[in-house]
Amino acid sequence: MKRQDYISWDEYFMGIALLSAQRSKDSHTQVGACIVNHENKILSLGYNGMPTGCCDDDMPWERNGENPVNTKYMYVCHAELNAILNRSSGSLEGAKLYVTLFPCNECAKAIIQSGIKEVVYMSDKYADEANTIASKKMFDMVGIKYRIYEKTGRKLTIEL
Repeated sequence: MKRQDYISWDEYFMGIALLSAQRSKDSHTQVGACIVNHENKILSLGYNGMPTGCCDDDMPWERNGENPVNTKYMYVCHAELNAILNRSSGSLEGAKLYVTLFPCNECAKAIIQSGIKEVVYMSDKYADEANTIASKKMFDMVGIKYRIYEKTGRKLTIEL
């Protein structure tokens, strides 16, 4: 008899996005992303962090400062952009993006340009901010579906 308590595709891919977020060295916000194709095969993963080759120890992680050059915002690559750039080969046309935080407007542009057609997100804590409003406006214009991940309350434990 087939096992009945296996996790759904949404639980699986959002779980991988959450696990990917744990690679982030940002002390305030950890975001993870997982891109899958129509066959539910993983195409790429990403998390928010410094660009490849930039030493994390030498980069600013502060959120505030008089000089923006001394804050993380000038440098950090968001999880969605990293996932788009990390794909090893092939197209992302028609893919689905699972992400732990709703994409900002800059990531939305990359999502649109890459051909991703659906975004499943866990948190929309910046829903009232201009960059999120702009993201949704662009997604609506080009027909990218977006939906909140429906939490199941299931607890998954990984012992390493």
